[in-house]
Amino acid sequence: RTYLFGAAGFAVASALGGFAPNEELLFAARALQGAFGALLAPASLALITVLFTDAKERAKAFAVYGAIAGGGSAVGLLLGGVLTEYADWRWCFWVNVPVAIIAIVAAIPVVPESRAPGETSYDIPGAVLITLGLASFVYGFTRVAEAAQTNADIGSTESGWTNGPALTFIAVGVLLVAAFVVLELRVRNPLLPMRLVLDRNRGGAFLTSTLVGAGLIGAFFFLSLYFQQVLAYTPVAAGLASLPTTLGVLISAGAASGLVPRVGPKPLMVLGGLLAAAGLFTMSFLDVDTSFWALAFPGQLLLGLGLGFTFVPLSNLALVGAGEHDAGAASALLNATQQVGASIGTALLATLSVGAITQAVTEAVAAGQDPTDPAVGLAAQVEGYTTAFTWASVLLVVGALVSAVLIKATKEDLPTGPEAIVHAG
Repeated sequence: RTYLFGAAGFAVASALGGFAPNEELLFAARALQGAFGALLAPASLALITVLFTDAKERAKAFAVYGAIAGGGSAVGLLLGGVLTEYADWRWCFWVNVPVAIIAIVAAIPVVPESRAPGETSYDIPGAVLITLGLASFVYGFTRVAEAAQTNADIGSTESGWTNGPALTFIAVGVLLVAAFVVLELRVRNPLLPMRLVLDRNRGGAFLTSTLVGAGLIGAFFFLSLYFQQVLAYTPVAAGLASLPTTLGVLISAGAASGLVPRVGPKPLMVLGGLLAAAGLFTMSFLDVDTSFWALAFPGQLLLGLGLGFTFVPLSNLALVGAGEHDAGAASALLNATQQVGASIGTALLATLSVGAITQAVTEAVAAGQDPTDPAVGLAAQVEGYTTAFTWASVLLVVGALVSAVLIKATKEDLPTGPEAIVHAG
């Protein structure tokens, strides 16, 4: 029911977004999409573990899910470009409606209800604390990026990290999240059972997920800007140029489904993180006139290969065997770590990118170049994008190191049969 309710709500929110007559209603529709998406994504992951209890079959299911999720980002860029260029931006919302309807109709006859037995209750105080805490924390990072851009626009070299309101929001977010942790340790039915996070393997998987989510934005956000603003690609061409990532995900996710039951999650997660980091680092050498086939294509292919090898075992490790009452929380936490990581990564990498652009312009002026020259501005932009790629690759290397150090699970530790079953909510 959680899955169906989330899908139906997402369809309604998408329709409202398409019909929105002003910015206020558009933002409200996006917020509704986020709320119903927060129900839909975790329920989808939990249902996979309900329906596929055999280790090999479950690995294949996670591979399909990972391929669709990873490839969907690139396909979304392409589809969004087509709709924007040849139809109307509102279709970027409306296209979700028939997809959601098909998902609902297809799920009703084949997906069983799954509910954990025993006492359940809603941790309202915990939900309020973590929502406000994460919102404040992420908004603080966003303000840092905005402050850095404002300083750059007025010719100041001051960092966005000196912005008082931004630091205040970050500090408040940290305090609220800390209060949430204290509360969860004391309440009888916590929103987030701390045993999920304190478990070494799952905790490592969630931390890796956060770092990967933060680093990936360096590819999808800044690479899209590079294609359109530097290479002057149309939205459709930029979407097509992003397809190598999808190709890599499809290849590696399929391979990972057969390898997880044989070698366990850890080797694949380390390999995947390093491959993805290598892809991003490859793109850090892009220049104003670099051929697409020279760096962008192999870099994206490596990135996609790394993503498939990372997310298939990561999902297995984070969700399988979580227990009847913890499955929904584990699924939600896995989704939340990716989303929060992406939000923080966007702000962090944007700040670093703006700083690099400002530095490049300053150096150009010192060398006697005209800062109003479009070529100078374009070169500075590329410097900012490649700086973001470099630091994004660092985040993924750190994620691989976290997997190597924290995760101890082997192939024998992934349960099969009845003990692997979890419940969706």
